[in-house]
Amino acid sequence: MKVEEEIANRFKCPKCGVQRAKVKKLAMTGASLLERWADWQRNKYYFVTCTNCGYTEVYDAEILDGKKGGIEDLLDLIFGG
Repeated sequence: MKVEEEIANRFKCPKCGVQRAKVKKLAMTGASLLERWADWQRNKYYFVTCTNCGYTEVYDAEILDGKKGGIEDLLDLIFGG
């Protein structure tokens, strides 16, 4: 199962309690002048947004993607399993 699907399936909004989320993986440039000039988008994040109230959490994609073998354990830690 893809990381995005796993996050969406386990999400429960801490603000309103709804269990529906939209997950987007976004890439961003770094803070250095060279990164901005070259438009290197090496910083990747998952934005998880509650579809009811808009509450959003951000997760480092490098960490989640790097843990593919143990993604379920990591997501259990984040969302409680």
